[in-house]
Parts: sequence; C-alpha cells; structure tokens
Amino acid sequence: MTEDWRQGGFGLYIHWPFCEAKCPYCDFNSHVSRSIDQRGWRDAYLKELRRGAAETEGRVLNAVFFGGGTPSLMDPDTVADILAEVRKLWPMANDPEITLEANPGSIEAGRFAAYRQGGVSRVSMGMQAMNDADLRRLGRLHTAAEARAAFDIARSHFDRVSFDLIYGRQGQALAEWQKELKEALTLAIDHLSLYQLTIEQGTAFGDRYARGKLRGLPDEDLGADLYIATQEICHAMGFPRYEVSNHARPGAESRHNLIYWRYGDYLGIGPGAHGRLTLEGTKYATVAFSNPARWLKEVAEGTPEKPREPLSRAERATEFLLMGLRLEEGIDPMRFEQIAGRPLDPGALAHLAEIGMIVQSKDRITVSDQGFMVLNAIIESLLPDLDTP
Repeated sequence: MTEDWRQGGFGLYIHWPFCEAKCPYCDFNSHVSRSIDQRGWRDAYLKELRRGAAETEGRVLNAVFFGGGTPSLMDPDTVADILAEVRKLWPMANDPEITLEANPGSIEAGRFAAYRQGGVSRVSMGMQAMNDADLRRLGRLHTAAEARAAFDIARSHFDRVSFDLIYGRQGQALAEWQKELKEALTLAIDHLSLYQLTIEQGTAFGDRYARGKLRGLPDEDLGADLYIATQEICHAMGFPRYEVSNHARPGAESRHNLIYWRYGDYLGIGPGAHGRLTLEGTKYATVAFSNPARWLKEVAEGTPEKPREPLSRAERATEFLLMGLRLEEGIDPMRFEQIAGRPLDPGALAHLAEIGMIVQSKDRITVSDQGFMVLNAIIESLLPDLDTP
C-alpha cells in the first residue's frame, strides 16, 4: 500500500462511556451507571495506551480527544494521569490540541481548573439548545441558564471552547433558529458544531418516530432553508463552515477531527472506540468491544479489540471520499488515485462541475455551496465500480 497516512496526521481518541442520562436522540455508545470505579478505569486506559504505543512507536501525536459519553464526569486526576502517560509514550506536536467533551450540568469551576492543570487545552460543550422547552424535548438535564453559566466557567479556564447546537428540532421555525444562532454566535469564542437533528434507529426518538409519535419535524424544504440560513449567518459573523456541520474562526478548526476528515491515522481506546491504523503498509479498521464491563475484562486479558480487518483499496477510497468531501478544502485527486489505484471518473467529475456541484482544479476538488446540500448524492456518483481488492 503506497498511501501515506501522514498526510492526515495521527491522533488519539479516548472514549469515556458514562453519562448521567441517555439522550433520546443519541446513538453513541453511552451508559448510565450509579457507581464508577475511577481508579480501575484509569488503570485500564493506561494499559491500553501502552499497548497502542507499542504498535505506533515514534509517531508524532497531533491531538488527543476525550469523547463519550460525558468525559467531564471523569475525575480530573484520571484525566491528568492519562495525559501524563500519553506524553511518556509518544512524541507530541508543538502545542498539541487536547480536547475534553463536557455537558453543562457536569461543569464545575474546581474540576475545570484541575482539567486545565492536568493538560487539557480545549473544551467542547454539549449545549444543544438555548431555550428550556427545547432542552427538555431533547432530554437534556441542564437549563439554558445553566448552559450559559457553564460556558462562562469553561471560558474562564480555557482559551479554546467549542459548543454544539442541534437544529431542525420539533416545531422550530426558521426565524426562531436565526435568532437563536445569532445569540449563540455572540457567545462563541472560536468554534461551534451545528447539527441538523437526525432520527437514528435504536434511539428513543427513532422508536417514537416509527410509531408516528414524533411530530413537528421540518420537511425537506424547511430543512434546506435552515441549513442555508446557518451557513449565511455563521459566515457573516466570522465563523465560516470548514466542514459540513462545523464552523470556526480561521485557524481554530478542530485539529483532532481534521485527522478523521483528512484520512489520517488515529488510535481508538475505550469501549466501542473505533480506530484507523496503518501498520506495515496496511490500513486496518479497529473496533473495541462496546460493553463497558466486557471491555474492562478484555483489557485485563489483553484482547479488548474485535478482530482487525484490513481495509481493501475500495474501502479506503470510499472512506477517503466520504471524509474528505465533507471539508470546505475538499480533496487532492492525486491522493485518491494513490489510494484507489485509479483516478476518479473524469466523466462524472465533468458532469458534477457542469451542473455546479463541485469545483475542480489540477490539485483540488471541492464541493460547492449548492453541492453541500446534496453531498451524499455527489459521493455516490463518484463511487461506482470501486471494487478493486
């Protein structure tokens, strides 16, 4: 395999599986537990870090991301011990980005001072909405006032604070979202993630939707209007889109997530964590066992991952397109050819350019504003016949 993962960088994802409550829209691997053995979990993470480092010795680590679940439920000492071990195991990039996800209800000044002291440099907050009625509908435990207070605590300790909002909510009018988004942008420091509500199978919302009980969701036209308004408002207020659902001041893009979207390598540690690792010229998909109790047991036995699967050329090419075309910067067609063993279909590219869905140059293919609204269709049109082993 000639594809060079270094073009995307190398990151570490640490999954903390516990939450105070399960949100009805969430399909992530998260669990509610009355008691958590923080020391036992710390020891398991440290053991897994050492196993991962043995396979990736000498790689420069660009970013660390604590995701979940709700990582702000981790003891600050646990986070600090993990980061101290990370620094022993890998050379770190200058000024590495170390992000911890947090829910407003679990943000306390003392904890956040300790996270900062332990090495966290960036916080990503799950605000999700800025009014109490919609927060209740989304199953969130915090109020809008608590979210603002938590944001103030976070920004007093961290130079970089991001937050998430969900739009396309039940009964949400375009004018209401425009007002809410403008208010959110006056709070924002350098980054925010804006997701249109997606109904996933296996969630509480998915079950309600299947029974016809989830009313007031936007139709296709309103959904498009909400997306267009989001792009226009964010751009006008200095937070341009750099990925389908992510906006940042120039230079403040999430470095960890860019590793995914630029198709670099990343080590996934924790229950249900996924990874992509290039080892001896072969790129592998890695998946850890998702049940927390089983994961702990398997870590003790040295087998926390499901059997690894080498990714075929077709799978790598598909993932490269799926990830890279989400970015405003687009993809390098020569890198695609390197991965796939063949160039993108020139006829399909010419057609997409002619109808205004993409913009082509010699060394770049980017999706247009119009194209981002039908991104899945664009990707599908570029994927036929990618069946090379």
